[in-house]
Amino acid sequence: MTQTPTGHTFRKYRDGETPSDWHLEEKIFVADTSYKCPTYVHRTPPCQGSCPSGEDIRGWLNIVRGIEQPPVIDGEKMDWKDYAFLRSTDANPFPAIMGRVCPAPCQDGCNRNEVEQNVGINAVEHFIGDHALKTGLRLRQAGAETGKKIALIGGGIASLTAAYQLRRKGHACTIFESHAQLGGMMRYGIPGYRTPRDVLDGEIQRILDMGVEVRTNTKIGVDISLEQLEKDYDAVFVGIGAQSGSPIDIPGAAEAANCITGVAFLEAFNDGRLHHGSQKVLVIGGGDTAMDVAAVARRLGHIEHKREQDRPEFVVLGHTAHDVATVAKRDGADVKVIYRRPVDKMPATAMEVKHVTEEGVQILGSLVPIEVVMETPDRARALKVARADWSSGKMVLIEGSEHEIEADLIVAAIGQAGDLKGLEALDNGKGLVNANAHYQWPNKENIFVAGDIVKPHLLTTAVGQASIAAEAIDHYLKGQPQGKLPKVNVHHFNLLEKLKETDHAPTEYEHAQISGTDAATWAIHNYEDRSKNQIVPADELFLGHWKFDARFDRKEINIGPDSVLGHFGERIVAPDADEARKEADRCMSCGMCFECDNCVIYCPQDAIFRVKKSDRTMGRYVDTDYGKCIGCHICADVCPSGYIQMGLGE
Repeated sequence: MTQTPTGHTFRKYRDGETPSDWHLEEKIFVADTSYKCPTYVHRTPPCQGSCPSGEDIRGWLNIVRGIEQPPVIDGEKMDWKDYAFLRSTDANPFPAIMGRVCPAPCQDGCNRNEVEQNVGINAVEHFIGDHALKTGLRLRQAGAETGKKIALIGGGIASLTAAYQLRRKGHACTIFESHAQLGGMMRYGIPGYRTPRDVLDGEIQRILDMGVEVRTNTKIGVDISLEQLEKDYDAVFVGIGAQSGSPIDIPGAAEAANCITGVAFLEAFNDGRLHHGSQKVLVIGGGDTAMDVAAVARRLGHIEHKREQDRPEFVVLGHTAHDVATVAKRDGADVKVIYRRPVDKMPATAMEVKHVTEEGVQILGSLVPIEVVMETPDRARALKVARADWSSGKMVLIEGSEHEIEADLIVAAIGQAGDLKGLEALDNGKGLVNANAHYQWPNKENIFVAGDIVKPHLLTTAVGQASIAAEAIDHYLKGQPQGKLPKVNVHHFNLLEKLKETDHAPTEYEHAQISGTDAATWAIHNYEDRSKNQIVPADELFLGHWKFDARFDRKEINIGPDSVLGHFGERIVAPDADEARKEADRCMSCGMCFECDNCVIYCPQDAIFRVKKSDRTMGRYVDTDYGKCIGCHICADVCPSGYIQMGLGE
């Protein structure tokens, strides 16, 4: 049973607090009144602040739950599911992929964790993405053509996102991809049962339908020089990813053909060359790539190799390809993962660790690779490891703990770098490319870079970087200074845009001195937008408003050790519309009014009132009659979302 957190209380202040805890200097009461009156402050919720792609998560959750209403177009109200898709894809054009594989750092930041459990954000996004694909929804239209052309090197998530955002601004885009298909690590680095190809192809095609040109099987730096691109295009975006694995640097590793990288293993599987593996597979690493390698190895199983060229390492190295007919002969594989730190310190997501463990993978922590033990001059038979003691906070090898772990295939999933052949000028010496805060290459103002080639991280990180780079490219093409980035650099809800969408746009300001501005139609009265500077913390919410409501967890297909062989279907089942709405309803709408009516109900002076329906929209639900307000602060104390702050009068 979920335990009540100590911070969850039906009162604003807890027993034992003294007046010094109450910040009375901010209230300045005389009896039960003060000179401060409520103002409505829009701030960024922590889920969005924790999202590397900066999605307006609160926005599309409020649409799904029915708080924010879709616009009326040509006399017909847009479907809420379609509207949620448009809001979601304003920042990230891959909701169906993200809902499946993103580890959801947004959920770690969710203020609902202070009540019981975070909102299942990725489950709702999963629903939105699948709905859009099933109904054939399109992305927002491309902007008016500007006549400017951008070359995008690499066809992965960074380049695709940059192309999407640049087409919205009206710039022509051409993607150059060395592989036969687009997708980058989404296609070649993540197993297809986690990023189903019909889903991936559908989300990519929506971007191409905006008018993006594609040239596959074309490697920049080999087939076309970077210098030629600079001549032919107004700007160049580098999003080639980090699709070269880092080999393990221990004796014997370089000589053993059956000691390969995790990136190479997954690419061979994902492009259809690798159909079976080895009997004893040992994976080195503790990240998601290591978990993917282990999971794939369990699914592939092994066959008794009658021919040398059938060994998986030769397929991975590109020397040969498997005959699919041999799949019928395969048996299970013994797969182990070793990590130099304790298992609970692995960077892999908890869900991936849980899945591979359920599927029969053995994970061993605090083991450090020492040497690849050779069977022949070019083939390993085992990996020698030593146990590590981390009790001091530092790694100390335990004397006499060395031992061998037998393996037919050793896969190192310990790091990634980019393939910069022909692009050596961009190399920062680490197989990556440097970028400034605007994701502009520091050495040339017409070259921009984002994604794993800057620093390998999450798919959603590449999306966020590419959006910033697209904005910077737009500024560069217009000859505008890049300027200073906002402190909270995400895709913010814009009240002015919402007012325009609902035909409530402010009237033109005549720039004349005038009194009675609280009734003026050219201004947004008593509203302050701090979303670019502030993230609203849990202690500014009235947590007592929220009842305990267990999080919705998506159903999973059970895959145990005995059923994993040959199982290449999805594990996670998307929620339906009712489940998505119910989960979205758990959102606390941090930093934005969600029309709970607490302030209206509890105001002792009846000073707070609902805006009349004809003028009402998201962010403009309540207003204050300052002729009645006595500054008692009750409205701010009972606001569950932290939207009200006592500041007017300062």
